[in-house]
Amino acid sequence: MNAAHVPAMDGAHATRSLLGVDFHALPAGRAIDILDAHVRHRVPIKVAFANAHTLNTARVNPRYREVLQRFAVFNDGVGVDLASWLRFGERFPDNLNGTDFVPAYLERTLLPLRIFMLGTRPEVIGRAFAAARRRFPRHEWVGCRDGYFSRDEEDELLATLRAERIDLLLVGMGNPLQELWIDRCAAASRATACIGVGALLDFLAGEVGRAPAWVRRARLEWAWRLLLEPRRLWRRYLVGNATFLWHAWRERR
Repeated sequence: MNAAHVPAMDGAHATRSLLGVDFHALPAGRAIDILDAHVRHRVPIKVAFANAHTLNTARVNPRYREVLQRFAVFNDGVGVDLASWLRFGERFPDNLNGTDFVPAYLERTLLPLRIFMLGTRPEVIGRAFAAARRRFPRHEWVGCRDGYFSRDEEDELLATLRAERIDLLLVGMGNPLQELWIDRCAAASRATACIGVGALLDFLAGEVGRAPAWVRRARLEWAWRLLLEPRRLWRRYLVGNATFLWHAWRERR
């Protein structure tokens, strides 16, 4: 490992703290370059994407908030963008949500990567893995495992990851579980970059559909998902977003 060759995560861009969580305010290209440098020089990095729901969880869960301090945290969604504007008078340079950023990284990285995919349900993970191999064929897709395993099975999984010398470990367990697992197991896995990808695996598998491009450009994908799954998501998006913005507004004072 040679950390001296890895550019600083913030560089000329500020680190912004929202509700006790530090974000790196980076354009997507800069974030991709830095992630590439970590992988090239095998300097471990843990990446999380935090949205309003993430920060609501961290606000009431001190352990989770403390764990996120050991991650490079990128901004996900319009909620944290508004909170940045309220607190600092400026929005983030780009929306670095994991569903878009991770595929962009896999397309634009200069490196052929050894990748392992971990998470989601047993009947979904295989479809997600096959879809990723078709979409990004220049990378070596080493293996996959669903997110339902015992501690004994976890030891075997970590041994496999160590033996395979993984460049990129994509973990889709939802938060806070995925970040807690990465924080506990990243060192034992010896994967260079561990990224909590949330629902990306479900999207890749076709289990969940993306909003049309114009909806995503308008930053309204949350509303699209709410229309599709109102009973499951109304509390997160309506109550949760209002709660988050209230606390973000209070923080500026």
